Amino acid sequence: MKKNFFRFPGQQRTRRDMRLSLFDGKNKIPFDVPHPASGIQPDITPQDESSDVPAHESDHVDEARILGIALVGLGEYSKENLVPALMETKYCRLAGLVGGACDKLNHWKQKYHIPDKNTYTYKNFDNLADNPDIDVVYIVLPNALHAEFTIRAAQAGKHVICEKPMATSLADCQAMIDACKKADRKLGIGYRLHYEPYNLEMMRLGQKEIFGPVQKIITANGQQLEDGDWRLDKSLSGGGALMDMGIYCLQGAIYTKGQLPVSVTASYTPITDKKKFKGIEEGMRWQMEFEDGTIAECETSYSTAFNRLRAETEQGWFELEPAYAYGGIQGTTSKGKLELPGVNQQALMMDDFAQCVLNDREPKVSGEMGMRDVNLLYTLYQAASSGNTINIQGW
Repeated sequence: MKKNFFRFPGQQRTRRDMRLSLFDGKNKIPFDVPHPASGIQPDITPQDESSDVPAHESDHVDEARILGIALVGLGEYSKENLVPALMETKYCRLAGLVGGACDKLNHWKQKYHIPDKNTYTYKNFDNLADNPDIDVVYIVLPNALHAEFTIRAAQAGKHVICEKPMATSLADCQAMIDACKKADRKLGIGYRLHYEPYNLEMMRLGQKEIFGPVQKIITANGQQLEDGDWRLDKSLSGGGALMDMGIYCLQGAIYTKGQLPVSVTASYTPITDKKKFKGIEEGMRWQMEFEDGTIAECETSYSTAFNRLRAETEQGWFELEPAYAYGGIQGTTSKGKLELPGVNQQALMMDDFAQCVLNDREPKVSGEMGMRDVNLLYTLYQAASSGNTINIQGW
C-alpha cells in the first residue's frame, strides 16, 4: 500500500509536539481534563483530582447578566435537546428564534413566549445586529449552511456556537474563524461530550495513563438513517456517515489517547442501497496510528446501529457503551463499573460558552478544533478513495 504525506494548509513546521492541543495563534493550549465526578473506585481515581464538571473555579460571573441565545434552525435537535437544555442553564436563556417555515416559527414563538421582535427568518437574519436581547446564536442548520450563518452572525456582532461538523470545507472553516476574530466574537463548536462525565473519565484514564499507556482504541458509532433525511443530500451534508457519526469516533480516539494521529488508512463499507446512498458513503472503517504506535480502529455507518469507545492497555481496559449518546451513557473498566452522574450535556456546554463570553476566555471546543477535525475527515476520505496510507505532517 502506498504512503502519501498530507500537510495541513498553512502549516510549515514539522510535527513535534503530539500532545492533544488547540491552536490559538502562536500559543498551544493543552486540553484540561478534570475528574468528572466522585463515586468512582478509589483504586482507579487519584485523590488529588478535581471533582468539578466542568472545572472553571477561576470564573467570576455577574449573576445579573444572563446571556440571550437565539436558535438558528428549528429541527429535531433544537426541539428535543437544545430547548430543554436552555430550561436548565444558569448563564444563558432562550431569547430568540430563527427559522424558515412561518407556521413552525409562530408555533415555537407562542410555545416558548418569544416576543415578535426576537423572531427572525433566514432572510432578515442580519437584523439581529440591532437586537441587544440576543448575545449568542447557535447554528443548528445543515452542514453546508454553517459557514454562511456563522459569518453573518459574527458580522451582526453575535457570538456563535456552531454544530458539528464545523463546515464542509477547510476554506469555510477558516472564513468562520476569521470572521469571528475580526468581529471580536467567540466561536465554539457543539462538541457536547467534552462536558459529559463518562467521556471526561475516558480522557482522564487515557491521558493520565491510570491503567498504563493506551495501546489500542476501538470505537464505533452508527445509526439507521431513514429515507428523506437531509443528511443523505451531499450538497447539504458534505458527506455521509463519516461527517455525521464518524466524527464522534475521531474525537473519542483523540481525546482518549491525548494525542493526534500521525497516519490514517481507510476503506468504504459496501453500499447496500445505491438509490438511498447516492453520492455519499454508507459507512467507513479506518485506522489511525499515533506517534507511539497506538492504533485506533474506527467504524461508522448509516445502516448499522452501534455506539462504543474502548481503550486497552497492558494493565487493563476501560470502555463506554453507549459512548456518544445524549444520555444513558455507561462505563466499565477492568476493575469494575463506573458510577458517574447523568448530566444535561448541552446545558453544560452552553453554560460554559456563556462563561467564556462573560469572562473573556476562549472556548475549549474552539473553531480551531473544529477545523482540525474537518481536516482529518477529508484526510480519511482521501485515504479511502485512494487506498493509500496518508501520513499526516504539520501538527
